[in-house]
Amino acid sequence: MTAPTIHATALLVGHLGILIRGPSGAGKSRLALALLQGPGTGFSRLVGDDRICLEARNGRLLMRPPAALAGLIEVRGFGVVRMPSEAVAVAHVVVDLGAADATRLPEPSAAIAEIEGVRLARLPVAEGGDPLLLLRAFLQYGATLPGAEAT
Repeated sequence: MTAPTIHATALLVGHLGILIRGPSGAGKSRLALALLQGPGTGFSRLVGDDRICLEARNGRLLMRPPAALAGLIEVRGFGVVRMPSEAVAVAHVVVDLGAADATRLPEPSAAIAEIEGVRLARLPVAEGGDPLLLLRAFLQYGATLPGAEAT
């Protein structure tokens, strides 16, 4: 049986698995490439682009690429390229591009996504917003993950 997939891009930045969702053309691959190639992200690796298999297991959400797409990412205007990738990663953060509920100062409830019964941190990004800036701030200034104890 083949696992169901969603239209998304996934990557690993440091120890955090990032799931990027949004409509076609919203910039999922572009954001992933900026994190994978940009300075200051430390270890980063593609999990998958375009389609991601999600599976809840032991209270964690696992992200995998479909076998046919493993190691491939689209560079819009250039084509599909192959790069090093991870076969699986645990999701920690969901970035929702083109989110209708994105606001300047989001309510705490907007900062949580629940997928397959697993609670994850969520970053809603308005259409035309800067997802790279928002995600870098989240990674740098104390990402608060659901269930994590405040220090």
